[in-house]
Amino acid sequence: MRKFVYVLFLFCSFSVMAQDMASVFVAMPDEYVPQLEDAWRKDLVDLYRSKEEAKLKNNMGGYAKLVKLTADYLLLESTERTTIEMKLLPLVNNTFVVCKVVTLKGPVADSRIAFFSPDWKPLDSSDLFTPVNAGWFLRDDVDTASVRYQEAVSSLDMDMFQYRLSPDSLTLTQSYTTPLYVDEETQDMLKPFLKVEPKVYVWTKNYFK
Repeated sequence: MRKFVYVLFLFCSFSVMAQDMASVFVAMPDEYVPQLEDAWRKDLVDLYRSKEEAKLKNNMGGYAKLVKLTADYLLLESTERTTIEMKLLPLVNNTFVVCKVVTLKGPVADSRIAFFSPDWKPLDSSDLFTPVNAGWFLRDDVDTASVRYQEAVSSLDMDMFQYRLSPDSLTLTQSYTTPLYVDEETQDMLKPFLKVEPKVYVWTKNYFK
């Protein structure tokens, strides 16, 4: 299936493939950022490029702010509690995949990741990225059969992860945020069992590894 996606990009003609992140952002269908229609997105880009504060009222009564914009990366605070990150991931012959991460900052951060062609057709994420599960974030020496471990993890009844794209490299990090949802006493119980570092993925031609 990954080969199919790769071949699709090689042989399809993309009207926006030579454009940068600003152009991709403005052309994004409204359904993928319902707080901001395309004209407002263009205004944010113009404000950012003129080195003014790129902040406008969104259609939810709050404000949207374009925090960072480069040729291949964007960070947008679409609401006070929601961020959108996007990265152009290169394939060959100046084609690329659009990676979009939406993070809701509720009690703790929780993200959703999606991939698109340059003309905003959804791609099957499983062809481009396989996330690790919560078990990856356990230390290698943990005795999962111990009573202490079982007591510590008993309150972790859901899996929440935060994804972050790098503005400076072709990397993606995944952090396990569920432990931040519980009370401080439980967090202290969990710390001896959990890795400190996030999972880091590197984009290699057509897949995050």
